[in-house]
Amino acid sequence: MKRLFSILFLRFSVVLFLMLGLSSCQRAENGNEADIIVYGGTSSGLAAAIQATRMGKSVIVLEPSSRMGGLTTGGLGQTDIGKKQAIGGIAREFYQNIRQHYDNPDNWKWQDRSEYKDGGQTKTEENEDAMWTFEPSAALSVFQQMVNSENIDIRYNQRLDLNEGVVKEHGMIVSIAMDNGEVFQGNMFIDATYEGDLMAKAGVSYTFGRESVKQYGESLNGVQTERATHHQFKDGVDPYVRKGDPESGLLKNVFKEAGQEGSADKKIQAYCFRMCLTDVPENRIPVEKPTAYDEQEYELLFRAFENTDLWPLFIMSKMPNGKTDSNNYGCFSSDYIGMNYDYPEGDYETREAIINAHKNYTLGLLWTLANHPRIPQKIRDEYKKWGLPKDEYIETENWSPQLYIREARRMVSDYVMTQHHCTQDSISADMSIGLGAYTMDSHNVQRYVTNDGFVKNEGNIEVGGFGSYPIDYRSIVPSKEECRNLLVPVCLSATHIAFGSIRMEPVFMVLGQSAATAASLAIDSQVSVQEVEYRQLRKRLVDDKQRL
Repeated sequence: MKRLFSILFLRFSVVLFLMLGLSSCQRAENGNEADIIVYGGTSSGLAAAIQATRMGKSVIVLEPSSRMGGLTTGGLGQTDIGKKQAIGGIAREFYQNIRQHYDNPDNWKWQDRSEYKDGGQTKTEENEDAMWTFEPSAALSVFQQMVNSENIDIRYNQRLDLNEGVVKEHGMIVSIAMDNGEVFQGNMFIDATYEGDLMAKAGVSYTFGRESVKQYGESLNGVQTERATHHQFKDGVDPYVRKGDPESGLLKNVFKEAGQEGSADKKIQAYCFRMCLTDVPENRIPVEKPTAYDEQEYELLFRAFENTDLWPLFIMSKMPNGKTDSNNYGCFSSDYIGMNYDYPEGDYETREAIINAHKNYTLGLLWTLANHPRIPQKIRDEYKKWGLPKDEYIETENWSPQLYIREARRMVSDYVMTQHHCTQDSISADMSIGLGAYTMDSHNVQRYVTNDGFVKNEGNIEVGGFGSYPIDYRSIVPSKEECRNLLVPVCLSATHIAFGSIRMEPVFMVLGQSAATAASLAIDSQVSVQEVEYRQLRKRLVDDKQRL
């Protein structure tokens, strides 16, 4: 009897909350109320807002920065996709719109369309209606057109108050406050940020770092020195300030040891900037030596060159108009290994310092490769050809404002996606809201000294060979006891290694659309997000061309 009363009371609370919320939205005078509040104008957040609008719901997108689109407009133009067939819905619309953008001859300023060839997983097939490689400015233009067509309300420079920013009643978020004092109210909330701040401040359980191999019976989690064969130093690179002298101390950010194999830690896989570079002289700005340049940052790079012939230093994926999406490659590259551990739980000042340190490191690396006498001449000659495009990121001195936050917080809900869901060797999600398809991928996490006295990287995992797999609805909703009107499509409930496969921009768009669909259905049925009927959700997702 007590259980029945509890269930009825909870259902009454949800109905009352939604009824009052809808009423307040109807009489909202200050414009800060909506059916659905999306915190984070990432690709996932924009997909969520578009879907909510199409389902007849009012929506406000709160973007902490001054630019929408997250990493999709921030330099990641070589789409990490796994299998194109796994992507449907609004995500596929975006890539179809990219194709239409480049079908227009006016959008080829620095290169003839016939000269451009994409490759690898993103290669555009004959008669394909989508395109998977693009410039940052093209992605921004396409997203802007998509949100304009739906008249979506996006508010920029809106950062959650990390101290008292979330008000909850009866297990539901009532309002959220920004650090500028503005308050926003809604019936449903979606945290589409890479950091999961709204989720965390709403009292939802989460974790960060790596779980042990034992916690979920995974072979690829935790410390992984034995598997770290890719992007690795050759034997012989000395880790000490003075070569051969342990008493001189270790070079910056090299640890004495890695930790026990398979053990858990709170270290984070490396971040980097996905660099948009160009070798078109008319559109190229030379990379200057940073004011805060520190030669010691690159000592391991110099020693690695002494030990072997390093090439390439980046993955230079070709984008249209003579540009690149340049990503980490090799033992020493754009990944600023070990310099992001404080990011997930950091306040805004801490995160800003980490972002600036990554920018300074990366610009310093580009300058070093093109100019430093300890870099081989043939390498210097090659990298002197490259610079920053004049027509990208004009508002931020031609440099991306979006650091690649590969992983920060991850929600811990009643359902956790694991390695076994990716490989489907022993379990498969039965409430699919989208598909993952990418390799289980973790970048390096740390540098350490081996028993032989050499420096090595640790943490890189690249394991594929499995097909598309379903991502469960329950992994984007918190435990019912913690919050009943919040969905988390980016920092979802997954282990470190499962998240390494899920964390791709097309998949985040898919999950954002599915989250908004569930939020809209919850409003219509006056139930919590945990009580949304899956058959109804699945039907709407299929009708909207999601691939499950």
